[in-house]
Amino acid sequence: MNFDLNEDEEMLKALAERFVDDNYDLDRRRVYLGGANGFSPQMWSLLAELGLVAAPLSFESGGLALDATAIATVFQALGKGLVVEPLIENVMVAARLFERVAPPEIARDWMEPLAMGTRRLALAHAEQGARGGRTFIETSVGANGTLSGAKSCVPAGAGVDGYIVTARDSGAPGDDAGVGLYLVAANAPGLTITPWRMVDGSLAVSLGLADVAATRLGGSLADVADVGVLASLARSAEALGIMQRLFDATLDYLRTRQQFGTALGSFQAIQHRMVAQYAAIEQGRALLDLAIVSQGSNGFAAAVDGLRAFVAPASVELGHEMIQFHGGMGVTDELFIGHGHKRLLALSRWPDDGLAALDRFAAA
Repeated sequence: MNFDLNEDEEMLKALAERFVDDNYDLDRRRVYLGGANGFSPQMWSLLAELGLVAAPLSFESGGLALDATAIATVFQALGKGLVVEPLIENVMVAARLFERVAPPEIARDWMEPLAMGTRRLALAHAEQGARGGRTFIETSVGANGTLSGAKSCVPAGAGVDGYIVTARDSGAPGDDAGVGLYLVAANAPGLTITPWRMVDGSLAVSLGLADVAATRLGGSLADVADVGVLASLARSAEALGIMQRLFDATLDYLRTRQQFGTALGSFQAIQHRMVAQYAAIEQGRALLDLAIVSQGSNGFAAAVDGLRAFVAPASVELGHEMIQFHGGMGVTDELFIGHGHKRLLALSRWPDDGLAALDRFAAA
């Protein structure tokens, strides 16, 4: 099977790499990450101008309806640059979910600005009682259609224009049935938004809802799960891009850092450990390719779960090893290594961990 990129995919890859090369280094990344919403509004606007915000959306919404190959290509390139703009959470998850479930009269007002990057949505789904990716939703729909409850973790939820909130109108908290999707304006009365930083420095929020007015969308938890498949592929692709960047930086360091009068990379024990991490990256790429060729089949979701089940723990282990090879400075804010490792920690545990993905893979 030919895994070479076609002309359009090569152009997307070059576009993402050029964005990173022109706009990202460690100093600028720190500035972007410290922004009011956890990223740079200027960089978000530039991504929109380049078409990368709209690209995952459908042709009808002004996007390119990117397939698995294109998504993996773009997010590996953005991962190598450790880009902080929330394309996965605000576009791959929220905008694509909204596009899927919003009634036409509501979508008409939102889809164009979402595709242009002038509006953002975030999915408010996770609650305190959820464990291992299992359904647990206590947020409820009142008799008057308002929502009450709490959402504990909404990544990239700061500064958005609205939230897609999962809420229950029937059943017990752990039931899959009885849950609907609701659009809540960010400025709605009764909505409390509390921002906090995740382990990688990105900005998430917690939501408190007290009789908050909401608009019922279509769809169910099945739509959240379906949209989550390509988002999970994007997260794994981003992780592989970061892994490659950490590996390359460490390899250069081991070739130049002298100890006992010789380069660290000349020691056989270190060579063995680096080979093990090189093999992990190649295994991850092979599983990514397997997932890509499975798109369109009944086994696609399982292949993505298998990819995530491997990449999530393997990426964290690689980050640990690269830090060890750099010694104490590996964890400092001065090197890409520590920043990349913290991002890998976040990717490996959100929205669930590798073991939850492995359980789904085993059950498929």
